[in-house]
Amino acid sequence: MKHFMFGIFLVSLISCDVKNQEKFSLQGTTKDIKDGSTLYLIHEDKPIDSATVNDNTFRFETELTDAPLQVILSKKDFSQYRFLWLEDRPMVFDASATDFSRAQVIGSKEENLSQALDKKTEPIDRSKRAPIQQEFIKNNPNSLNSAYILSVYSTTWGKETTQELFENFPEDIKQSSYGKEIAKYIELNQNPAIGDSYIDFEMEDPEGNLKKLSDIDEKLILLEFWASNCGPCRKEHPNLIKTYEKFHPKGFEIFAVSHDADKKKWLDAIEEDHLPWPQVSELTGDANSAGLIYGVNGIPDNFLINAEGTIIERNLRGENLYDKLNELLN
Repeated sequence: MKHFMFGIFLVSLISCDVKNQEKFSLQGTTKDIKDGSTLYLIHEDKPIDSATVNDNTFRFETELTDAPLQVILSKKDFSQYRFLWLEDRPMVFDASATDFSRAQVIGSKEENLSQALDKKTEPIDRSKRAPIQQEFIKNNPNSLNSAYILSVYSTTWGKETTQELFENFPEDIKQSSYGKEIAKYIELNQNPAIGDSYIDFEMEDPEGNLKKLSDIDEKLILLEFWASNCGPCRKEHPNLIKTYEKFHPKGFEIFAVSHDADKKKWLDAIEEDHLPWPQVSELTGDANSAGLIYGVNGIPDNFLINAEGTIIERNLRGENLYDKLNELLN
């Protein structure tokens, strides 16, 4: 009887241990962070939990809404931060002997895969990393990190490569948020080139009214892709305004598509930069459908379209845009 009861006790301990392992926690060690400082777990630009640092240690016991989950562990001012994958199990973060951004993290399979890939790609120039990243995706089709990487680089690598890699994913990965982003790109992308006809689309303006690119009837249209958090976009606006004031009376219009996700930030940027031309957005960030249709893999980007609906130039800026309009409209 005693042996039987002891067996039940052992099973109970094992069951409790398994149950505890399925619950997320993050025990952390840092260095040179002031007592009382707050660290945040940030997912999709929103804090999901916070913890206080005392004696260079902290602990999270967040109830994750989904897992694996990619987050940023950061101070409020981002003076210390690190991207990491969380899973429903105990995890350890150790930055006691390294920079915060290079902390060792254990307890997550996705994080282990991510760190292994980083070790291979970090010594290599960014422009030459694609073959290594694509090989990682081929070898790890069951990894959510693979879907994340493919969602980031799909517009850069192109539709054919993206579709080939995507087809190897199991159904659960395809149905993840990253998988759905990739599927949307594959479905929408047409990647028109100079000499091709423009592709029409419809999107809401700041007042919520639907506007089409084809609604504009001018000699020349600049389809402009930008966002409020894009420094180069905002820096170019004064030049673009001068060009617009010069050539708008002669038949030039700008149709601006924002890659913003926050409406207030979008509207504030329009007001702050005094932008007078039509604006539209889906407020879906880089998942904007027009950007996917046109194969935009970085902003700012633009397409110059003539009265016949043909794309005649791409990514014209500053004096190059001014000179081209001067040539065509004078």
